[in-house]
Amino acid sequence: MRDAGALLPLAALDAGAWQSLADRAIEPNGYYLPHWALAANGSAGARAATMALAAHDGSGATIGLVPVISAWRAFRLPLPALVSADPFHSLDTPLLDANAADAAAAGLIERARNAGARALLLRSVALEGAAVDAFTRALGADGLRPRLVKSWKRACLDARRNPNTVLRDALGRKKLKELRRLRRRLGDRGEVSFTVVRDADAVAHGFDTFLALEMTGWKFARGTALAQHTDDAARLRRAAIELAGRGQCEVVTLHAGTAPVAAGIVLRHQDRAFFFKLGIDQRFARFSPGVQLTLELTRHLCADPEITMADSTAAPDHPMIDPIWRGRLPIGDLLIPLRRNDPLLPVIHLALRAYNVARTTALRLLRRR
Repeated sequence: MRDAGALLPLAALDAGAWQSLADRAIEPNGYYLPHWALAANGSAGARAATMALAAHDGSGATIGLVPVISAWRAFRLPLPALVSADPFHSLDTPLLDANAADAAAAGLIERARNAGARALLLRSVALEGAAVDAFTRALGADGLRPRLVKSWKRACLDARRNPNTVLRDALGRKKLKELRRLRRRLGDRGEVSFTVVRDADAVAHGFDTFLALEMTGWKFARGTALAQHTDDAARLRRAAIELAGRGQCEVVTLHAGTAPVAAGIVLRHQDRAFFFKLGIDQRFARFSPGVQLTLELTRHLCADPEITMADSTAAPDHPMIDPIWRGRLPIGDLLIPLRRNDPLLPVIHLALRAYNVARTTALRLLRRR
């Protein structure tokens, strides 16, 4: 029987309990910090559709959390499945209490089952992370195992290494020499400087700079610049300011003189950084401002003793960051079965795989036009 109370609106969660869980999560996910997740899922439609799948211990403390939507909302597929929610498809690794990870995973599975779902699809999760390991163990205790729907790898940075070694190994001396030449040419427009801001007022200004830079390039032409979606931009800007107050967001900017030529938004959670988005001024494109900023960001993160790894959250085979950040993070969509020998599970799995094939084919045809 379906339990109507198994899911709650995401915005109805206690923010303090959510933040406390994030602080002790077994695996970091900057995109599921409460301010950010609420902002990302804050449009009128998303607020109505996004629910909290949460697990609690015997005392009522929240030990597991993942925002979810229906398969119909996610894919327009009439499947009895819940799907992890992130409108930007960045990272959906659930928050699990490090002191009770297996119980948290088991609790989320039970809550999804009580909600009437036959499967839980965790999209864009770190396949080799501690959270997926906990789900695998919890499923194994019930004689179940997760199913991989699709997988890919994306660029990441081992920030424990020396930055000069990282960049030399990735790009080689010849490419680095060429990038230094381009930087000197950029310097003809004014002294080149790199800044990192973390306090709330500076992050607010830096976020506005980033929005303006995105509007100068191909993202504007495609209609995907964040500033073209004013409500989304305003919510994420407020979230960035709130997170800056907790030391969990920074804006990095590259200037030529007084002109900003590239800016990026970086979230921070525990020992990990997440490179959310990058904007560049297309008037300076011939100087590779995005690459120049990423070189500086690499040096900045490698010099920060609090950060051990940075997730690019970029598409696979990204032409800009893949050659610079040579680490590869296995990411995938993982189907979590909720019942033994469920005859609907193969149907759900097949439908999701068919959806992915159709979507990939459609995107490929669109790019050829």
